[in-house]
Amino acid sequence: MTVSKPAVDFEKLSMRGVTRSYAKSATPALSNLDLELARGEFVALLGPSGCGKSTALACLAGLQPLSNGSIWRDDVRLDTLPPEKRGFGMVFQNYALFPHLSVQKNVEFGLSMRRVPKAQRQERAMRALTLVQLHEHAAKLPSQLSGGQQQRVAIARALAIEPEIVLMDEPLSNLDAALRIEMRTEIKRLYQERGLTVLYVTHDQEEALSLATRLVVLRKGVLEQTGTPQEVYTNPASAYVAGFMGYRNLFSAKVESTGPGKDTAVLAHGTVVHGVRKAASGVAAGAEVSVAIRPEDLIVGAGSTGNSIKAVAEVVEYHGRELSVQARTGPDTVLHLKTNEPVVAGAVLDLGVAPERVLVYPADNGDGTVEPRA
Repeated sequence: MTVSKPAVDFEKLSMRGVTRSYAKSATPALSNLDLELARGEFVALLGPSGCGKSTALACLAGLQPLSNGSIWRDDVRLDTLPPEKRGFGMVFQNYALFPHLSVQKNVEFGLSMRRVPKAQRQERAMRALTLVQLHEHAAKLPSQLSGGQQQRVAIARALAIEPEIVLMDEPLSNLDAALRIEMRTEIKRLYQERGLTVLYVTHDQEEALSLATRLVVLRKGVLEQTGTPQEVYTNPASAYVAGFMGYRNLFSAKVESTGPGKDTAVLAHGTVVHGVRKAASGVAAGAEVSVAIRPEDLIVGAGSTGNSIKAVAEVVEYHGRELSVQARTGPDTVLHLKTNEPVVAGAVLDLGVAPERVLVYPADNGDGTVEPRA
């Protein structure tokens, strides 16, 4: 069966100054958001609950009105159109399948609403089910399928209308770990095979890294950073972004001095952490800063790293090939590390970290991302 691709009659989708406010909240859910999605991109909106990512998707889909701004597909304004006229396919985290309709009838539903003739409707529904490898289950009810299969039906329903853009709102959050990995691969396969354009909402940085061609990190309704997964992962623009990109160790410190060329700094934090790479400009001696270190970059045994942090192991978890350790350097700072060394709870650790693996930012305590400095 031939798999058709969506029509490619647009170049970009644009959100221009989009704001969404609620009467009972002083802070907008979205604030003056400018975002472009080019045809063929897979863009992931990333951030914690309440950052505005699902609101952005709902505004795009027409499920929530804008308080200000506009939405455009090339030179066609979309925010004045009803949801069914915008040309989007939608996949929700709760599947939203009709329990009394067969799998095929669920997939046909959007086509029925668009008054597609019956024969064409059935052919397109079966084509979409074949694409997600569920054509043999067309006559079943949703309750007869697994969670992963139900989510694939939801994806097939979105693809059956042959949308220009697919919007996905945390579609894997209700699945167990094994199914999430399986469905992640399935979504990536569909994206690559069909040449889809996707806007994908998630709070899972691993999911975003594995799927997206571009990440957009939101913070309290404002765009904090955008770039390729590699760019955002390697060079997070702030301590907030670093926290989402795997820098689980976030703590505050003070710059004691800066090195030649101002590309290194010596930090005081109980014991001395020194020789770190300065990721942000404007960090000078005497400044209060936020420090970010990945758990996998902390080494048991300082060795030749040049940095030494004394800590006591509090909790040790066995994760198969490695141990996950929570250690404390003082009354207010907890560090997390991963190691193959035989660490036990209560052990005094001499931790090292390579200077280039430590990021420093201007102090950021606005949302609890970084602990207050004692």
